[in-house]
Amino acid sequence: MTSMSQHASPLRPWQVIVGGISGLVLTIGLARFAYTPLLPALQLQTGLNDASAGALAAINYAGYISGALAAAWIDDVRWRHRLYSMGLWLSLLTVAGMALSTWMPAWALWRYLGGLCGATGMLLGAGLVLGWLMRQGRRPELGVHFIGLGLGIVVSAAGVWGVSQIWTRWSSQWLAMAGIGLVFFVPAWRWRPPVPPEATAAQASDAVNKVSLRWMLTMAGSYFAAGWGFVISATFTVAIVEREPALAGQGALAWALVGLAAMPAVFLWDKVARRWGDTRALLLAFGLQTLSVILPAVSGSLAAALGGAVGYGATFIGIVSLTLALVGRRAPQNPGKAMARLTLSYGAAQVIAPVVAGAMAQATGTFKGALWLTAGVMAAGMVLLATLPQDEQV
Repeated sequence: MTSMSQHASPLRPWQVIVGGISGLVLTIGLARFAYTPLLPALQLQTGLNDASAGALAAINYAGYISGALAAAWIDDVRWRHRLYSMGLWLSLLTVAGMALSTWMPAWALWRYLGGLCGATGMLLGAGLVLGWLMRQGRRPELGVHFIGLGLGIVVSAAGVWGVSQIWTRWSSQWLAMAGIGLVFFVPAWRWRPPVPPEATAAQASDAVNKVSLRWMLTMAGSYFAAGWGFVISATFTVAIVEREPALAGQGALAWALVGLAAMPAVFLWDKVARRWGDTRALLLAFGLQTLSVILPAVSGSLAAALGGAVGYGATFIGIVSLTLALVGRRAPQNPGKAMARLTLSYGAAQVIAPVVAGAMAQATGTFKGALWLTAGVMAAGMVLLATLPQDEQV
């Protein structure tokens, strides 16, 4: 059999990287994250309450975990490529669809489909890119690829701020964001990583089985905690800032800072991992993200809000990039499948956490209790990471 590393791609490295980044902006930054900066206007103009907003976020993440389930069991790389391609198209439709009515079941459907799109970009897209890098003999890291996460947040924040200066109606803002998505659809579609002709389902299955059960369960537990920390800030950062009387109108700034901090951080975390090892780098990222969650809980100042946003942006992307690249390298024949199996725990947290946080905020009128709970969950994730045997720390 011809080695996969010998497979030549007609695409240049920069094209695959830019295509992957654009795919993340579209499927994550817009199909999933645009909800965060658009949420205040949606609530103000439609009467959507905190509990319902949290429920819609949970439905979005239910779509994400559904996509992760599918990705975890699909062996055929050709089908993974097709589903990724479908996710690019569907991302545009889900953003535009939110503007069509105020019927809660319709919103739930679009948010669910948006979650599915997020799974295609985050898991299938990242798996295709990582597999391509390994076949080309390049460094198997996802730091540069995950610039798309930070850029997606910046695009959603800056895009919503820009369109809100032109259109004040919430539905017009959703349609305008779908238009912005077209800019990223073109390179994402044209420069998709090609399917390796030598890949087989048996190879993918064998590759996943090389990951030990103990290691996978420990990582799944810690990644659940990471998912909890990720989703609370991803869903409610803008709302938390806007609730502080002295910070009204600063929500979009805080959300943009999340993305601006995330983009350069991907390079930093790759360097930290090379120097200290992946597990120690993950422990550091967990600790710093826990501090970023605590900041807005202990102070209602602008400095605390913006500091928390920067800390969150700089750390969540490191946790995601390091974890997915680590498990992907342990299953080189089909990294996306191994990533998807680990991501099921991340997705489970994303379904549970917004509902809990939304209910707590609805009952108390503040997000501080939810932030303290999130810090506790993150600390538990650090404990799990610290239990990995030394010989399994890569």
